[in-house]
Amino acid sequence: MAKAIGLRGGSGLLRSFGLEQLTRIRTSALARRIITFNLIALCILLVGMLYLNQFKGGSVVEKQTSMLIESELYSSVIEARLLDERTPNSALISGLPVSEGLIARVYLGDAALAAQVDGASSPFKTGSGILAWFGRAMDVLPGLRNIGGGTTRMSEQFFADELSRAALSGQELIRRASTQDHETVLGVGRPILVDGNVAAAMVLTSQPGYLDGLIHAEQQAVLRLFMLAVVVSVVLSVVLANTIANPIHDLARAAEAGTTREGRQGDAARVRIPDLSGRPDEIGRLSRAMRDMTSALYDRIDTNEEFAADVAHEIKNPLASLRSAVETLRIAPEGDGRQRLLDVIEHDVRRLDRLVSDISNASRLDAELVKEEEEPFDLTLMLSRISDFHSHEANDKGVELIWDAPAKPIIFDGMEARLAQVFVNLISNAVSFCGEGDAVRVWAREKDNRVLVVVEDTGPGIPEEALTKVFTRFYSERPESDYGNNSGLGLSISKQIVEAHKGVIWAENIHPQDARQGDAPLGARFVVGLPV
Repeated sequence: MAKAIGLRGGSGLLRSFGLEQLTRIRTSALARRIITFNLIALCILLVGMLYLNQFKGGSVVEKQTSMLIESELYSSVIEARLLDERTPNSALISGLPVSEGLIARVYLGDAALAAQVDGASSPFKTGSGILAWFGRAMDVLPGLRNIGGGTTRMSEQFFADELSRAALSGQELIRRASTQDHETVLGVGRPILVDGNVAAAMVLTSQPGYLDGLIHAEQQAVLRLFMLAVVVSVVLSVVLANTIANPIHDLARAAEAGTTREGRQGDAARVRIPDLSGRPDEIGRLSRAMRDMTSALYDRIDTNEEFAADVAHEIKNPLASLRSAVETLRIAPEGDGRQRLLDVIEHDVRRLDRLVSDISNASRLDAELVKEEEEPFDLTLMLSRISDFHSHEANDKGVELIWDAPAKPIIFDGMEARLAQVFVNLISNAVSFCGEGDAVRVWAREKDNRVLVVVEDTGPGIPEEALTKVFTRFYSERPESDYGNNSGLGLSISKQIVEAHKGVIWAENIHPQDARQGDAPLGARFVVGLPV
């Protein structure tokens, strides 16, 4: 049975994991460390169990105690038989149940051997195979060699004779020695008194090799348990490696694939992170984080590519206008036509300058939002100052700007300068779309752990098909007279800033409650919702 769960059984279990798993373990430093550390711990445990003197000495002391008790019982029986003169010397210990592995002897007063009874032979055998080989190898260790023996070398018979002479002289003693073959022998010598005088000696010795066989049997039991533990440890280590090391290896390989040209050739230059998000542990969290990070990275790459394409398109328009004006200027005669061409060139140059500035601000916005820290500030005070500032511009156009302040100040934790940029853009846009006699109303309220800031006007409203496009980069829905005065990035930047605060922004038209489909709106409304 031991062999069935030995190395051959362990090898069969290991082979069941397949060549692929073993290859992974060989290439995974973490898997090798898991297996190595588990085996080192088992080996230390094994050596400690086999080497400690308490393990060896415990068996010797236990056997000595049992021999003392047994010899005392034998001595009492022999003493009673000596009192019966009819008992022959050869029958003094006959019929006594001598334990296996022991030899009982009776010596008379002249040190002559009167009787001897041998117990059953030791059932412990060193055997053969790897367990026996390992047991013999352990015997060469200083702490395991010559277990329980002294430095004296003698035969078992000579050792028993020595004990008998000491017992006949009245001494009661227990000793141990080693034979010429380095086998441990334990002996007990006990004097037997009749009428107060030493009449005989009871000597009980262990058979040569009995105690060593007992120790070896215990060692082999430990070794069998150790080999079973090795098989279980290797199997569990492989399972642990499959659970921890292999997924991490796959994640690392996927991440490394993104740094090499070969790794990006497979799927449109995109790295695919293994989906381990179903695991309820740190590896599952790592997989989710890496997949989210990779997805965000590719989204950012796509956004940058679209942004670059939009920038190129937007810059081409004023450049084309400039080129046409410059070419016409060369052949245009002096007069009003030449001056109009110069005005077009100046307008397009300013448009390019404004466009480049807005593009530069938009391209840096993400990085700047990450660096800036959020701090508490008075949102109502900020909106009041912005409204006061734009009221002069509104009055010049004949537009009334109304600031509807809340009942109590609203303290908000965020990036004040960036949010001010949002509301400046919304209010200036509202004023720019209004004409004389129109009004712009700005109000803020705190409700249900959210802050709502609303900018609404009585202007022409927003075309229904444009409500979902106004936050798109470079999109502008303005009259031809105002063409080129806006880059179309203001609302896109505002949306980016609001979303960085985990808020939302949307646009809608203002309609009366009884309005019918197709009726003109009463104005436009922009709503910013921010979490408190």
